[in-house]
Amino acid sequence: MEVARVNILGVGVSAVNMAQALSLIASWIAAQRPNYVCVSNVHSIMSCQKDAELRTIHNRVGLVTPDGMPLVWLSRRAGYRHVERVYGPDLLLALCAYGLPHGYRHFFYGGGIGVAQRLAERLQARFPGLQVAGAFTPPFGTLSAAEDDRITRLLAHSGAHIIWVGLGMPKQERWMAAHTALLPQVLIGVGAAFDFHSGMKKQAPLWMQRYGLEWLFRLLSEPRRLWQRYLTTIPLFIALIAAQQLGLRRYQLSDEPLTQDRA
Repeated sequence: MEVARVNILGVGVSAVNMAQALSLIASWIAAQRPNYVCVSNVHSIMSCQKDAELRTIHNRVGLVTPDGMPLVWLSRRAGYRHVERVYGPDLLLALCAYGLPHGYRHFFYGGGIGVAQRLAERLQARFPGLQVAGAFTPPFGTLSAAEDDRITRLLAHSGAHIIWVGLGMPKQERWMAAHTALLPQVLIGVGAAFDFHSGMKKQAPLWMQRYGLEWLFRLLSEPRRLWQRYLTTIPLFIALIAAQQLGLRRYQLSDEPLTQDRA
């Protein structure tokens, strides 16, 4: 199943809606084809501007979902009118529901202490019959080779179909890219979904999500941690998008480290 991609500042964002994302992931599981999924928003795209390796990780991935509304709007402007937001927390819930009749088994990897287990329990209460293959929070910091090998073997032999990865961007993207060849499952990096669905943090109201204002809700909720990210990232993103749309700057899509060149 081929999925078109929209070149947004050199990152190939998949032109999909939720139904298409579910269908593609289901096809990987049915074919027992390991793969990984990045959910991408403005912060992700801007992080890729500074880091060629991270850009390569996104452009080699099986699916880069439009997690933020600006990416949805840009995809529609590029001619893909069917594109809808495939938001990480929503994708998690949708796959839990979709997988019930198919017997999908889920493993939750990441989060703070106890968060993965709490998430699993809350999801099982929300989706009776949901099969959980395990929940594990890795030690904080860089893992030793021995620790990483032990955890990889735990995941590989868990019997899960999907491993949900909640390590935060870009750590979860790097982890998935490094481990997809070592694990038989589909890996999906959903970051904040662990905190939202475990009840650790509140989500923005639906109307703010719909109008692309979730960043404002999160900024008001955690101003000290996020003010610099949002108040510098968003204006720069708008400026770079304007330059790309006007043809003043061109971005190449490649699975190799990308380069920018002026028109």
